[in-house]
Amino acid sequence: MESRRVTLALTGASGQPYGLRLLRALLDADTEVHVVVSKAARVVIGTETELRLPAGTEAAREALRAWSGTDRGELKVFGQEQWTAPVASGSGAPASMVICPCSTGTLSAIACGASDNLIERAADVALKEQRQLILVPRESPYSAVHLENMLKLSRLGATILPASPGFYHEPRSVDDLVDFVVARILDHLKIPHTLVGRWGE
Repeated sequence: MESRRVTLALTGASGQPYGLRLLRALLDADTEVHVVVSKAARVVIGTETELRLPAGTEAAREALRAWSGTDRGELKVFGQEQWTAPVASGSGAPASMVICPCSTGTLSAIACGASDNLIERAADVALKEQRQLILVPRESPYSAVHLENMLKLSRLGATILPASPGFYHEPRSVDDLVDFVVARILDHLKIPHTLVGRWGE
């Protein structure tokens, strides 16, 4: 059951459709998802999608559940300052964490161990407990600072999985491009899916 519990953090980078599509896919796979949304992510979600996340964790949970369009899985939402959340402790956090999209500011904070909010603390827990941490940056171009932070985190065991969709599956829509990246994340989480066919199949 531990592999079916995932922490999903949404930060203020562009690319919110990736994180929201991943949430729906995780719930469809009967996963227990612990969601943490940064204040900046709320703004970007409102800019890039038709979703308007209300204030308050319960109201946000209901909005995300409705947006996902599925009643499968289990969805829990925590505030950025909710330090008693399970994801803040090595004894309570799920075995896997995905930050999608991951802003370069969040990337930097994790690389230096800042832990100034629940997202950074949860990532710090994943690193110290040597658990799976997947970071999905969406930025272009990358500066030397960004690349150095990615290299540091990769050496610490994190997976750097940029939102860089492929085209060999002949995408016909933006949704197809989003699904490509989400499929790669699900592959790393070892969660079965049918979003994109595999190379050679």
